[in-house]
Amino acid sequence: MTNLILFVNSFLSYLLCFLLIVALVVVACIIGAKWRKSKDAKATAQTAAADEAQQTTI
Repeated sequence: MTNLILFVNSFLSYLLCFLLIVALVVVACIIGAKWRKSKDAKATAQTAAADEAQQTTI
C-alpha cells in the first residue's frame, strides 16, 4: 500500500509540473501572437504613411 501511495504522489507531482509547463507555453504563445499582430499593424501603418507621403509629393 505504501508503494501505491508513493507512486500516486509522484505521479501527481509530475502531472502538476507538466500542467504548469503547458500553461506557460500557452501563455507564451498568446503573448507572442499579440506582439506579432502589434508589429504587423505598426508596419502596415508606417507603409501606408510612407505611401501617402510619396503620393502627395508627386
